[in-house]
Amino acid sequence: MKKLKFLMFAFMIGTSMTSWAQTTVTGTVSDEQNIPLPGATVLEKGTKNGTTTDFEGNFTLQVSDENAILAVSFLGYASKDIPLNGQSNVSVSLEEDSSLLDEVVVVGYGVQKKSDVTGAIGSLKSESFNQGVVTNPGQLLQGKVSGVNVTSVSGEPGAAQNIIIRGVGSLRSGTTPLFVVDGFVIDNSPTGVASNPLNFINPQDIASIDVLKDASAAAIYGARAANGVIAITTKRGKTGKTEMNLSVSTAMSSLANGMDVFTADEFRQQVPAVGGTLIDGGANTNWEDELTRTGISKRVNLSMSGSTGGKFSYYVSGGVDDQEGIYNNSYLKRYSGRVNLTQKALDGRLNVEFNLTAAKTVNERPNISAIVTDMLQLNPTIPVFTNGEPTLLEERLNPIQRNRLYTDEANNHRILANIAPSFEIVDGLTYKVNLGVDYSATDRDIQSEPFALLEGEEFGELDSRTITNSNTLVENTLTYTFSTGDHNVTLLAGHSYQETIYKQKQFELEGFALNGIEPRYQDQISTEVRPTTLTSVAYKNEQQSFFGRMNYGYQDKYLLTATLRADGSSRFGENNKYGYFPSVALGWNISKEDFMADSEVFSNLKLRASWGQTGNQDGIPSKVSLASYVDSKTENDTYPIGGNEVTLDDYPFGTVPVRTAYPDLKWEVSTQTNIGLDFGLFKNQLTGSLDYFNKVASDVVLFANRIDPIQPTEKIWTNIPDMEIKNTGVEFTLDYNGSFSEDFTYNIGGNFAFTDNKVVDSQFEVITTGAASGAGQTGATINGYINNEPIGAFYMKDFIGIGADGLNEFRDVVPDGESLDNDRYAVGSALPDLIYAFYMNLNYKNFDLGLNFNGVSGNNIYNHTAMSLFTRGQLSRNLNTTPFAAEFPNESNSNSNEVSTRYLEDGSYLRLNNATLGYTLNPQDLGLGDLVSGIRFNITGQNLFVLTDYSGFDPEVNTNADIDGIQTFGIDRFTYPSPRTILFGLNVSF
Repeated sequence: MKKLKFLMFAFMIGTSMTSWAQTTVTGTVSDEQNIPLPGATVLEKGTKNGTTTDFEGNFTLQVSDENAILAVSFLGYASKDIPLNGQSNVSVSLEEDSSLLDEVVVVGYGVQKKSDVTGAIGSLKSESFNQGVVTNPGQLLQGKVSGVNVTSVSGEPGAAQNIIIRGVGSLRSGTTPLFVVDGFVIDNSPTGVASNPLNFINPQDIASIDVLKDASAAAIYGARAANGVIAITTKRGKTGKTEMNLSVSTAMSSLANGMDVFTADEFRQQVPAVGGTLIDGGANTNWEDELTRTGISKRVNLSMSGSTGGKFSYYVSGGVDDQEGIYNNSYLKRYSGRVNLTQKALDGRLNVEFNLTAAKTVNERPNISAIVTDMLQLNPTIPVFTNGEPTLLEERLNPIQRNRLYTDEANNHRILANIAPSFEIVDGLTYKVNLGVDYSATDRDIQSEPFALLEGEEFGELDSRTITNSNTLVENTLTYTFSTGDHNVTLLAGHSYQETIYKQKQFELEGFALNGIEPRYQDQISTEVRPTTLTSVAYKNEQQSFFGRMNYGYQDKYLLTATLRADGSSRFGENNKYGYFPSVALGWNISKEDFMADSEVFSNLKLRASWGQTGNQDGIPSKVSLASYVDSKTENDTYPIGGNEVTLDDYPFGTVPVRTAYPDLKWEVSTQTNIGLDFGLFKNQLTGSLDYFNKVASDVVLFANRIDPIQPTEKIWTNIPDMEIKNTGVEFTLDYNGSFSEDFTYNIGGNFAFTDNKVVDSQFEVITTGAASGAGQTGATINGYINNEPIGAFYMKDFIGIGADGLNEFRDVVPDGESLDNDRYAVGSALPDLIYAFYMNLNYKNFDLGLNFNGVSGNNIYNHTAMSLFTRGQLSRNLNTTPFAAEFPNESNSNSNEVSTRYLEDGSYLRLNNATLGYTLNPQDLGLGDLVSGIRFNITGQNLFVLTDYSGFDPEVNTNADIDGIQTFGIDRFTYPSPRTILFGLNVSF
């Protein structure tokens, strides 16, 4: 009994002492502007005892010792250790840490710290964007993210880009990734403007671009993410900071690389040398110089941003871009405005974000193929002008005259707006709705004014088009975040509905009065001889989706991400309305393990592994799974039923099937596996990542010849059984920051990606993606999809020289002594297997210099321009060429320019993409410190040089063409040349 009493007494004493030792600490956490930071973490250092601040930045914590140390942290701010030293109330001010802010990346319906990311995501902040004359987001990205190949379709202002993320994985949908702007999913439908549909976004408004490359990162977007996802985040007001920024620039662009066609004197020698009769106009004309110019581009952009009291922030901007091309009648003008607002209420529980972009884009284009043909082919002895007017040419328009008569002008108005209110229902549980609309309207007129002096041009023509697009989005999400002990969990559940409507009306008219008034402003009456043609197209696509994601972390060391999305689409067949896209990813922060704690080498080391599936519905046009019919009187489509019919005109219309129903049509599926390693060495002075991926596309969609002989139509929309498109590759990124002294710092790095692309188990000998065009050439296959070959494999005869008869000789692949179609074989690929880039940034006091290089290797280009223009026969007819045409002295002038390896060239190149030299001036030195916070001058060069063996204007080439909706790769046919640009810029901050 005495022993029991003693134990009870001892327990009471111990409890009393413990209670006496504990201390209650209260306090407030705020930023540098004394604005409260809700959700900041406060930990008793050395323990797991902690709490978070409320919506006013206040906290209360029981600590074990009045001399304990508090570790205070908040995302985007430098952490602080606060010794209590007996205090029971503390005020903590955290400073913004830009290096930590850079660690936040967009992951789809949310953001994550890089240390928590388990997928393959490439991130690019605004300070790392490509500089110069830039009109759309694709140009900002080129060469900046491993595994992302960006190639311009042409050199004209605002040209579209082909953006390929980890290889081409589809037949029909091309390469376009899914673009998401501030949480709004952009539809990839055409807008009616020939240039890039993303030109409406002002690049100076973009804060960051995140590229979601693997299925784990992209699967949250389901049936539209097979080509990857590019998430664009625009600028917002910064907490406690008010800023006004004005930037102005002027740029000059000129032809970077001309072709060595014969000069007038050389032409006078070469035409007789090949047996032609020279027509000498007595001039020395360089048509390249006459038809190109120095294009002047101007840009003005003004932005205002700030935040008040942590409850309201704003970013407002307006910009004007006026970019001239190197051809006359070639320009792009953009007038853009942006408003981004954020408002908080109810102690921070209610948060409303509003984003609005409005833009007007005016795009004028010359007749590009005709201009390229003329500048390379016209007789250089013919004068440009005769008696002050363009010289009349035989059977063709003088290109100077054509520029006066021809107009192709598109006016686009586009508004993208979304509002996203969110409300924290209880601690950690947030409901968010995202309501948005993207509306685009375009008027485009393509006209040729009548010209009485040339047969065939005397009537004039007009092609007038009106296109509207509307894209509406409604999304609802619930996000729940909680932590308990070593466990951190974020759960996301959501629903999305999106509707896109496309409408187009096209009028084609011919026969206008020669009265000095443009055809688009004339009245034109339709006649039987020259009838007016009206074509109308309209379609609506709908998509409903349910999705969820779980992010789990244990001790910030072991990470798990799992997603599932179900997409229902009106594009799918009746029996496959919904597709399901799962993914799972694991991450291990090795550097946070105890055995790495004392490492003086590794400051970061993380292993990632993921598997997932994404879909592709962009290759499926609207309603193609349904049967379709037309009325017809041709051939056997109709028959007499009344008995009194005399001619075909008396017959009734017959109903004819034009499309066979296929209710089983479904989306293409891309299954991807990824293993990655992120690392940082020597206090993150050297950082990088290494990824291996394997991406397989199946259920490939094609408009293919029917297999069942009783089908009513020749072709049918179907998923090709067993056929797969495989992309396997390795990506590597490396970056090093160093210094020579306190005033002299540098940053060097680069990336490369090797991709092995292959088509397997195809039922077809070749699915043509590229074909020849022109007299005697049209339809001949150049490249396509071939079993066990890369996409865009060139399929043609092997040219071995000119025979004794002066005609082409080809390798007899099938040894039968004849040159036949069976001698064609795969001879190279349009897609590079290696893409790479490297850069160097130097900073010395107030000067900075940045150099960015990029290149590709392992691809070929088919020089269709050379095949069409540079022949011996053309030269004999007084049409200019290059020395290529006279390469073989014994070649006959009647030799055909047949598709073959004679015109296939190496497409590898290394380019100095851009170089920028800048100087930042201290306003204090000018006595402007009270008025101006920063002044910067810069000069930027774009496309300064390119190392290549390709003989065309530029090796970065694509025709932006397709065959039956299947994209063409690697064919250079009269492409707009790439310019070399020098830009002078001034940026002033207030």
